[in-house]
Amino acid sequence: MSYPVRLPSDSPLVTVTHPTPALWVLEMHNGEDSRLSETMLAKALAPALDVVERDWRETWRAARAAKDKKGGRGALIIVGNRSQNKFFSNGFDYDNIISTPHSTLNFMPNTVNPILRRILTFPIPTVAAINGHVFAAGLILALCCDYRVMADGSSRNAWMCMNEIHFGAAWPLSFAAILRAKVTDPRIQRKIALEGHRFTPAEAQATGLVDEIVQGDTEAVLARAQALGESVSGQAVPGAWGLIKRDLYRDALEASARDVVLPNVGSDDAAARARL
Repeated sequence: MSYPVRLPSDSPLVTVTHPTPALWVLEMHNGEDSRLSETMLAKALAPALDVVERDWRETWRAARAAKDKKGGRGALIIVGNRSQNKFFSNGFDYDNIISTPHSTLNFMPNTVNPILRRILTFPIPTVAAINGHVFAAGLILALCCDYRVMADGSSRNAWMCMNEIHFGAAWPLSFAAILRAKVTDPRIQRKIALEGHRFTPAEAQATGLVDEIVQGDTEAVLARAQALGESVSGQAVPGAWGLIKRDLYRDALEASARDVVLPNVGSDDAAARARL
């Protein structure tokens, strides 16, 4: 049985399903490797998060009004394209981003960082179902989730890596702040940021980058992520899950707001295009 989801518009980039009363599943499918483009983030992922939060809040309010002390459970699962077993997300859609200079100026502060902050402080538990490789910005998005379940790599390789060091790209303030918030061991920070190490699933679990690894394909990873989501969905009932995270990750939230764009007419119009 599934439950209806009210999407603001049909999107080929993101779908949301509602398989149980307490679970929402957001699937990214911008190509098989779920690249994060301006359109993907601002026009598809952001509205999809709105849908999930609105649906959950409506059930939570109804439970409160009915004095149902167990009502208002909720968890969000984010998974890569379910038609393949190779990628969760391969990071930014780099070629398209750099093709429009004004959009490039706006991309981090006005498109990416709001999504990262949104997931980092989402009001219900979030689980990344990492069904394959997860690189660069895809890894940062997964780290913003509260829990991570990853394919164990036994069927095919699955790497976890921040590879910017290998192609000479500096990190935005938000990326470094999220890494510091979620990975506290400076030796692991060095391995991720300065060495660009490709973590196997077993290494990722041993260092705390993922909570569980699962043998099997995308559906096996998703099934375990859903089971984990169900097990923690009751934490949403009191309503404080997102509020506590706002303080827990305050440094990362404030740092992401300091990725500043110098204003000009072109960048202002590009920001409006991403917003409207």
